[in-house]
Amino acid sequence: MDLDLALVRAFTATAETLHFGRAAEALRTSQQTVSKRIARLEALLGVRLFERAGGVRLTEAGERFLPAAREALAAGGRAVGAARGERPAVRIDAWGHLYAPMRTVAHVAETLGAPRLEPGAGRDWPSVARALLRGDTDLGFGRVHPLPGGAAAGLAHRLVRLEPVDALVSAAHPRADADALRPVDLRGGTLWCPAPLTRLDFLRHFADEFWITRRVDGPNLGLEHLVERVRGDASCFTLFPADAPLPGGTGLRSIPLVDPTPLYAWSLAWRESVPPPGLDAVLRASAEAGRARRWLDYRPGRDWLPDADRAAALERRNGP
Repeated sequence: MDLDLALVRAFTATAETLHFGRAAEALRTSQQTVSKRIARLEALLGVRLFERAGGVRLTEAGERFLPAAREALAAGGRAVGAARGERPAVRIDAWGHLYAPMRTVAHVAETLGAPRLEPGAGRDWPSVARALLRGDTDLGFGRVHPLPGGAAAGLAHRLVRLEPVDALVSAAHPRADADALRPVDLRGGTLWCPAPLTRLDFLRHFADEFWITRRVDGPNLGLEHLVERVRGDASCFTLFPADAPLPGGTGLRSIPLVDPTPLYAWSLAWRESVPPPGLDAVLRASAEAGRARRWLDYRPGRDWLPDADRAAALERRNGP
């Protein structure tokens, strides 16, 4: 049986919206056309893909069909691009934007050459994980950590970079003149978290590990807001990558952390069942850039990582 990708596209649009009208808007066609295409697809497959009573929802057959349907559409797009001689591209969504992930992506892109990377901004790891599983992007780049309910099942990832973080404080902070600080030296201060701490896995693990009990969070309104919040409160600190650029202006100190030095783990993630074209080239470019810049320099007695990141770092260090 030959699958008509127009029918498959109508199915995936409806599966993602669970609404025939919104699916029709996304496809720029009529609701009647979407309904007819799905009915035709169900007739060809000999199964019902949607329950329509009391709202639209996927049947068990529809749940099974959805991942393969997304893969079929992605393969169709690649086939069209290959026939037209288009230069291959790998879509990569990065998150953790306050820590400037595009610095690392840029180094990988410079090393890569071809295929070209098409970067985009992801909201956070859960949203990028969903985009990868839907086939809306090819790669994710950011800090990967366990998600509740197995939400990242079906995804693979590889550690790319371990980045030291500093304590970012106001010039009026009591320890602002220190050449270096230990994480335990921050116990009396207030950790500023630019989002609910339940969403900031790295900061949460850091605070728990070093007994930082005073924690304040607020909305993520961008880097300038973060900087102003720290600059305006002498009791406050946050963590920030040691070589990440800060907005211009004075009134801040970035102090190295030692004994141990916390490291922020950056990883590439992708859908395991259908690795994107160009994945091997991107992984090779990441490894080459990492060797040149010592991105994976990790010493357990000197550095600190949350448990899952430490396991990944040791695996990379001890691997072939």
